[in-house]
Amino acid sequence: MGIPAGKRREEIRRLLLESGDRVLSAGELAARFDVSRQIIVGDIAILRAGGEEILSTARGYRLARPAAEPPKREEKPGAGIVRVIACRHGEAELKPELYTIVDGGGEVLDISVTHPVYGELTAPLYIQTRADADALEKSLSERKAAPLLTLADGSHRHTVRFPDEESYARVTLALQRLGILEKEFSK
Repeated sequence: MGIPAGKRREEIRRLLLESGDRVLSAGELAARFDVSRQIIVGDIAILRAGGEEILSTARGYRLARPAAEPPKREEKPGAGIVRVIACRHGEAELKPELYTIVDGGGEVLDISVTHPVYGELTAPLYIQTRADADALEKSLSERKAAPLLTLADGSHRHTVRFPDEESYARVTLALQRLGILEKEFSK
């Protein structure tokens, strides 16, 4: 018999806290505690109901940071720059867009759209590799879900972390060549 549910949830919270920017998948947590993925999904729901700010991504879970707290990697000199890039495209260009950003050294932290009724909607992504982009596409497909950009006629923004200005310039030029770059903003 495994550990009691309350203790397991405390341990999940501790693991999420210690994981920093790294996400933990439900499968990874399920294997660690020898329970089903569904049990972990339920544990996450209970932790959220208890006030934990847990973000879900296509790759797993992580704790949200308070808005005023910068990512740990940005606390060190030379840890990169963060920029907001505005793009407009359809669903078919989602993967080429993400591939272009990660191939150029960027990490896509989130996506935001402006909805006419709900206002600003933002979802965490944490796309660092082509495999992450593929996982997002697979997750959308398996759930028969449309990407967030469809709520705003393809217009959306990504917060992206780049290692340096050179990679930022290279990626924005590549996105411009794809015909999907609208504008970029400093952050």
